[in-house]
Amino acid sequence: MKTQYYTASTLDGFIATEEHSLDWLLQFGEAPGGSYERFIAEVGAIAMGAHTYEWLLRHQVRPEGRGPQPWPYAQPAWVFSTRTLPGVAGADIRFASGDVAPVHAEMARAANGRNVWIVGGGELAARFHDAGLLDEIIVTVAPVTLGRGAPLFPRALTVPPALRLESVQAYGDVFAELRYAVR
Repeated sequence: MKTQYYTASTLDGFIATEEHSLDWLLQFGEAPGGSYERFIAEVGAIAMGAHTYEWLLRHQVRPEGRGPQPWPYAQPAWVFSTRTLPGVAGADIRFASGDVAPVHAEMARAANGRNVWIVGGGELAARFHDAGLLDEIIVTVAPVTLGRGAPLFPRALTVPPALRLESVQAYGDVFAELRYAVR
């Protein structure tokens, strides 16, 4: 079992705009030959922050102008937030706050040998890293710059080299997936 931060980023290291928009990424549609299908097949539990959860609610589960859609994940999901957020009928969504370590232990049990996915955001992934629980960072880079927004990873990882490059994969003529092991 690995705990993985799998996300997309701009060339200048942002995963969303300051308003938590992903329009910069959605303009490209699906990455041809991307690794998501292989990745999600190995995921047994999911963690996300409040902004990611609220984005999913607004854009996928309860999109404006369309009827409600099902929750997009079959795996149990933990939403880390200090606020009270609405649930989704029929979805295995659990709300958590505070230290990630005891919640990670619960997630690992639920994953039953499969991987734990840190969906986002960067601050939540950094909290897992700070607790020594992050094994891998997989980031798909798009040829866009935002100048500011929600950072991919809001911590300095400089000394000693904290990451080891495992692979680089191009998808079409737009995306590059970088896979790093956390040392």
